[in-house]
Amino acid sequence: MKKITAIVRPERMEALKEALFAAHVSGMTVSQVQGCGSQHGWTEYYRGTEVLLNMVPKVKFEVVVDDARVDELAGVICDAARTGEVGDGKIFVFPVDEVIRIRTGERGDAAV
Repeated sequence: MKKITAIVRPERMEALKEALFAAHVSGMTVSQVQGCGSQHGWTEYYRGTEVLLNMVPKVKFEVVVDDARVDELAGVICDAARTGEVGDGKIFVFPVDEVIRIRTGERGDAAV
C-alpha cells in the first residue's frame, strides 16, 4: 500500500475531490495548510510598511491506495489540480506498512 499526499491550490479543492470520488477512491483526508515553495508568497502593506507574506494557503489531500493504483491516481490528481502556473503543488508517495481499522480490528487492504 502507498499513501499519496498532494499539496494543491485551494481553488482546485472541489475539482480534485470530485475527480478522486469519480476514480472510486474510498476515502481521503483533506486539510487546510500553509507553505512556501517556488511561489515565494506576495507583498502587502500594513500601516504603510511593506510586509512579505511567504506562507501561501494550500490544501493537502491524503489517500491510501493499493500499489497498483498510484500511477493512475497521480494522473487524476495532476489533471484535476493543474493550472499551468507556478504554485500548482506537489505529489508525494510514501510506503504504508500497515493499516488497522480501529472499530473492527481489520488489517491491511480490508481496513482501507
